[in-house]
Amino acid sequence: MLKSSDPPSTEPPSRVGRRPSTSRSELERHALRLFAERGFDEVTVEDIAAAAGIGRRTFFRYYRSKNDAVWGDFTGELRRMREVLDGHPPETPMMDALREAIVDFNRLDAAQIPWHRLRMRLILEVPTLQAHSTLMYAEWRAVVAEFAARRLGQAADALLPQVIGHACLGAAVAAYEQWLRQDGSDLAGFLDEALRVLAPGFGEPPPEG
Repeated sequence: MLKSSDPPSTEPPSRVGRRPSTSRSELERHALRLFAERGFDEVTVEDIAAAAGIGRRTFFRYYRSKNDAVWGDFTGELRRMREVLDGHPPETPMMDALREAIVDFNRLDAAQIPWHRLRMRLILEVPTLQAHSTLMYAEWRAVVAEFAARRLGQAADALLPQVIGHACLGAAVAAYEQWLRQDGSDLAGFLDEALRVLAPGFGEPPPEG
């Protein structure tokens, strides 16, 4: 459902003589690498900060917790998804616009694929991340529901926009699970197929009133 806007490097970290500063993307790289090596629950904020050559307080300038480091720049990616949806002309069918935006939101460069597989395995499989993931899913669904509500002339918290948000999330999660089970498979293809299945069930009725 997400991706980092800056693909992690494949180069190993240098732990000697590092400058005492970093960037959000570098910190994300170190966190994901440590989670892969030791397991999410065994890695502390202090471990990630030490790997990046920064202090614990500096870590919290970038992320509120190690849970957030798994998700990368999720807020920035959601902002971009809103912009993509807003850029669709009114004549584009609602479900087509959502499908295209969600596929675009999850489009990956080749260098990102192994890192994104790691990220999504953590998000979908680590029990201690589930409560946090629920909050992030809610933000993602809100973007979908707000767009659907505008198209339907309804409030974002009305039943149909909320159903569309939950349905799109469910389709995306199912697509991700298929992708994670099949090395070398096409994530965009799974997402496109899953979201096309939903379209007939959400015909775009005229706005209320």
